[in-house]
Amino acid sequence: MITARPFLTTLLVTALCALQAHAEPSLEPARVALTDIPTSLVATDLTPGDTATLVIAENDVTRQTYTAVVDATGRARFDDVVFDAVGANGVTLRDMQGASVDATQRVIPGWISILPPFIAIVLALAVRSVLPALIAGIWFGAMAIHGFTPFGALRGLLDGFQVYVTGSLADVDHITIILFSMMIGGMVGVITRVGGMSAIVRMIVSRAKTAVSGQVAIWAMGLVIFFDDYGNTLVVGNTARPLSDRLRISREKLAYIVDSTASPVACVAVATTWIGYQVGLVDDALQTIDGFSQSGYTVFLNSLLYSFYPFLAILFVFLIAASGRDFGPMLAAERRSRGASTAADDPEVAAAASHDDNLEVKPGVQERAINALVPIVVLVASLFIGLYVTGTKNLDGPAGLATILGEADPYKSLMWASLLGAASAMFLAVTQRLMTLNECVDAWYAGVRIMLFTMIVLTLAWALADVSNDLSTADYLVSILGDKLPLAVLPAAVFVLSAVTSFSTGTAWGTMGILIPLLVPLTWSLMVATGEPMAYAHVLYSAIACNLAGAVFGDHCSPISDTTVLSSIASGCDHIEHVRTQLPYALTVGVVATVLGTLPAGFGIPWWVGAIAGVVALIAIIRIIGEPAERRRDEPTAATPLAAE
Repeated sequence: MITARPFLTTLLVTALCALQAHAEPSLEPARVALTDIPTSLVATDLTPGDTATLVIAENDVTRQTYTAVVDATGRARFDDVVFDAVGANGVTLRDMQGASVDATQRVIPGWISILPPFIAIVLALAVRSVLPALIAGIWFGAMAIHGFTPFGALRGLLDGFQVYVTGSLADVDHITIILFSMMIGGMVGVITRVGGMSAIVRMIVSRAKTAVSGQVAIWAMGLVIFFDDYGNTLVVGNTARPLSDRLRISREKLAYIVDSTASPVACVAVATTWIGYQVGLVDDALQTIDGFSQSGYTVFLNSLLYSFYPFLAILFVFLIAASGRDFGPMLAAERRSRGASTAADDPEVAAAASHDDNLEVKPGVQERAINALVPIVVLVASLFIGLYVTGTKNLDGPAGLATILGEADPYKSLMWASLLGAASAMFLAVTQRLMTLNECVDAWYAGVRIMLFTMIVLTLAWALADVSNDLSTADYLVSILGDKLPLAVLPAAVFVLSAVTSFSTGTAWGTMGILIPLLVPLTWSLMVATGEPMAYAHVLYSAIACNLAGAVFGDHCSPISDTTVLSSIASGCDHIEHVRTQLPYALTVGVVATVLGTLPAGFGIPWWVGAIAGVVALIAIIRIIGEPAERRRDEPTAATPLAAE
């Protein structure tokens, strides 16, 4: 027996190796494919180093054949596989040992891929309720993947919750956003309860005594926190909300100022978390072209001259705030808010409050601005320091501030900052004996509860984005808009394409990640076709600027955008009302930026001509169609008691 054991062991190992060597290959079709849109299929259990063949056939007639080299793990990835027949397409995988496996790939018309976000957006605006709209969009998208049958409808409903909602929460970046948003909400709860928020509002009101000066002050606060849009939105929105209520500025106007300042300033400042992400994408794309030696950051700096929408959006917010004029749904909201005797009498504030807990100052505490200023300063300073520390850690040697922030981890930094901000608020409250530790926890929890409803909305928005990704919505949008355009018109086309993609998917960063690798080689190839590519370098700069600008513009218009949702959260505004009132303003700036800025610049007109024309046009629009909000004679001043938030 002793001599037999090594023999049996060797025999068993040999048998197992033989079984593994002759294991049948397997093929993983895509969840769903679109007609005439390239997709990817993955094969596994193949022999490393071999060449695998993929055959697409219909009625036993071969239509397409693709080959791929098997990697060291036994996987072969077939990219750019195109199906042109709707329905169940037969797919056969063959390896060099003669083994084959058959599979079926479900293919649907491309136009179906845009229906889930379209349904969600239209339904949200129609019923003015975002939750059922998002659920309907997710359900339809999941049903499109499984098939429009009774079973497909049931499976789509179940997968919408179990696969996509769960998947959106399983994403580390997503759960980080939820955690730091709730932590900031808790911090706001504590500093509100101890009277710090009331004191800081009174301090600002001593200078901002009217709705006009209050709006300008909020706009200026948004410019100060320029290096991250999430931090900007949450800090400015939560801090300015009592001020806006005090001066009877509508919650819709507050949300607009916050939303249309945070993202635009973050995408044009020379050192922000946005810029690091974009520069990285541009750098990668530039590696694919020959004859162009500029770095990604140099290209970004040159592209700033053509970033018409972000700069004009920031200016338009200031013009609207300083002029006291509005138009469209925003005018109605402002007049409604001005007509309320207190913030609590405003129906919009009451509607928003139905989703949260009204926080009031603890009776008997002495209101001190420092109890709000210190936690906010700790939050902002910790965020900046965190960005610097994480950015430095990811670099091998010394670098400039812009490069450091570009390599930073914004999610980790926001987690640190929100924790330290909330902790400092509690520390001040306890050490001054304004509240006990248990009272601090209760106030923190009340602030967290305020964020809960919109966190649900944000989770559903992410789930819908995942559905759109599985349906290749962005790829379909790229294909239908096409690339057969004159070189001079290309930047404007990129702006429109980026806007539509961002609007449909609800993500500006995702739009940049999808389109930058496509538009940079495309633009360069059109430049080379002229014979003097560098003579048209301004077109490349403009196209890159328009990708970022269009992504921000679409983000502003979309009710399923995460930053739009966060702006509603921070401002305490009904989400659909925020979208409905911001949309006319965003469209106005978008049209002016494209027609007077991007298009002329594409034809070689100096950028400053378009910038001046855009500024003049926006001023004229406000003066011609804008109307002042009606004001009561008893409009509050610094002496009027602060209304309960």
